[in-house]
Amino acid sequence: MKTGVYWSYLLVMFFVTYLIRVVPFVVFRKKIENKYIRSFLAYIPYTVLGAMTFPAVFYATGSLVTSTVGVAAALVAAYRGKGLFTVAICASFAALLAGML
Repeated sequence: MKTGVYWSYLLVMFFVTYLIRVVPFVVFRKKIENKYIRSFLAYIPYTVLGAMTFPAVFYATGSLVTSTVGVAAALVAAYRGKGLFTVAICASFAALLAGML
């Protein structure tokens, strides 16, 4: 890659990232008082994390069947109120057992 093209790509990425982070501070100077908007904004990080993570778990093992078994085990363990570590271990173990069968 040519050096000029590299620096132009880097500058464009910098400005786009900078604008995304600065524009909310410039537009919203006062604290947001509306409880519905505040609750909506509170759930955005969890939503984005789930949207990035959930599709990836179906490609983690290389087999759709074993991944689905792992996801099902994770959902059952999470529904029963288990902690994050326990859910991860249950999902991994279930996917491993499904792969060995």
